[in-house]
Amino acid sequence: MGGLFEATVEIDRPVEAVFAYLADGRNDPEFSPRVQRITKVPEGPTAVGTVFRSTVKDAGMKTGREFRITAIEPPGLIRWTEQSKNLVTAEGGYDLEPLAGGRTRVRVFNTLEGHGVGKLLVGLALGAARKDAPAFGARIKAAVEASSRTG
Repeated sequence: MGGLFEATVEIDRPVEAVFAYLADGRNDPEFSPRVQRITKVPEGPTAVGTVFRSTVKDAGMKTGREFRITAIEPPGLIRWTEQSKNLVTAEGGYDLEPLAGGRTRVRVFNTLEGHGVGKLLVGLALGAARKDAPAFGARIKAAVEASSRTG
């Protein structure tokens, strides 16, 4: 049995800039230390069907991950689903809301699901993700605000 974890953060950048940064999954290593390498297929703007392939390190183990964009609606919504066959997989997204003063509220969420032996591990993974969720949100905020690509 899987479950949801989420974080909400307010970023001192306009929604269009935050959306552009988060839509390019190649930025993920800037706020997710578990992501060691990531590529995008095909090149060009992120769209439904874009795939991000990454190497991540969790609990000392490296695994390959492949996420497919399933919905993208600028400047407020990005959704993905994991295509890889790992013990624990994720499906999630970002919801972005413009705020006064050129700020943006971002909600990031993932639903984790265990497969095979992963059904025994998903609870541990979910607990760790929930514990890290506020720090994860803070890392997203810091990365977006520090990025020169967000204006």
